[in-house]
Formats: sequence, C-alpha cells, structure tokens
Amino acid sequence: MPDYKELNDAVIGGDLAGIAGMVQKSLDAGGDASEILNQGLIAAMDIVGERMESGDMFIPEVLMAAQSMGKGVEVLKPLLKEGEGSGSGKVVIGTVKGDLHDIGKNLVSMMIESCGLEVHNLGVDIPPEDFVKSIRDKNADIVCLSALLTTTMPMMKQTIDAIVESGLRDQVKIMVGGAPVTQSFADEIGADGFAADAGSASRMAKGFAA
Repeated sequence: MPDYKELNDAVIGGDLAGIAGMVQKSLDAGGDASEILNQGLIAAMDIVGERMESGDMFIPEVLMAAQSMGKGVEVLKPLLKEGEGSGSGKVVIGTVKGDLHDIGKNLVSMMIESCGLEVHNLGVDIPPEDFVKSIRDKNADIVCLSALLTTTMPMMKQTIDAIVESGLRDQVKIMVGGAPVTQSFADEIGADGFAADAGSASRMAKGFAA
C-alpha cells in the first residue's frame, strides 16, 4: 500500500498551497482515487479531530486542515464513483431559530464532511419547519442542531417536536451541540446525541451513519 504520510501531514499542517499538487502526484503514481480520499485525506482529519479534542490543535488550525482537505477532494471528485465522495450518510445541519452563531456550526459541518458524509448546511436562524423540509427533501439520516445562547436552547426542543410531529423522527438521528448545551439537556429534549466539540461530533456522526 502506498505511504500516505506526506499527504496526511499536508492536511494536518493546513498546506493549502501544496495539497492539490500532492494529491495529483499520488494519482500520477497510480494511486486509486477512493484510497487517496480515505487513507490520505479522511485519515488525516481523524487525527485532526483527536488532536482538537485533546487540546493539541485549535480552531484556526482545524479550519486550515479542513480547507486543505477540501482542496484535495476537489482534485479527486471527477475520479470518484457516484456516492463515493459523499459517504454513506446525509446530514442536515443548522443553527436554530433566533440564534445567529455559525463559527462552531460551520466547523462541525466541515469536520463531518471530512468523514466522507454528505452535508447540507442550512445556515443560521433556521425555524423548525425548515429543518423538517430539508430532512424530507434531502432524505437525511442525521440532523445536527446548534445553539450558542441559553435563550435559544428551547428552540432545539421545538425543532425536535416538529420532527416528531412530521412523522420523520424514526428516520433520523438527532445530534445537538453548542456552548450552553449539555448531555443532560440533550437527554431531556429527546436528542440521540450530544457533542461537546467538532471532533467528537464528526466521530458520532460517522458512528450513526455506519
């Protein structure tokens, strides 16, 4: 098996300038596109997630790593078979109605995408009915709800209630996160999982999609 250490290091180091050329070099050397994706790019982001959780990497570095992975994926996309790049799960993510914070949510979105899942980022201030519509339209398997204000946390419950009322609850796993959110709050409102950071969120989503 080819050694992907150089590619791993480039992603982890956020080498935006060099990553596309390195992916192309792996392809020119006869590398398989899906293997380069999994062993070279996704494997590197797994390490990034672990380092973020342990406090060895910080948000700016994680964002750079995710962006460099994205540039690598762009080179591979035309060569990947339909569905290969988008993994086995469809994820809808958004910040709940009344809340305009998106840095953490965007980081989680990028980290989940870097696991190979297909992510639909709805943005901020998303009402319950828009989450429901998106689950239906995208045939989603996972929904991620974000809130950074204690005042918008009740909107997470309203969103979950709307998903239940729509008859789609059995179709999706619901993950919640954000600074004021806790495991006990997640349990209280009927979520399937709580993630304290982007690394654990991506690992949880990967587990749910498996």
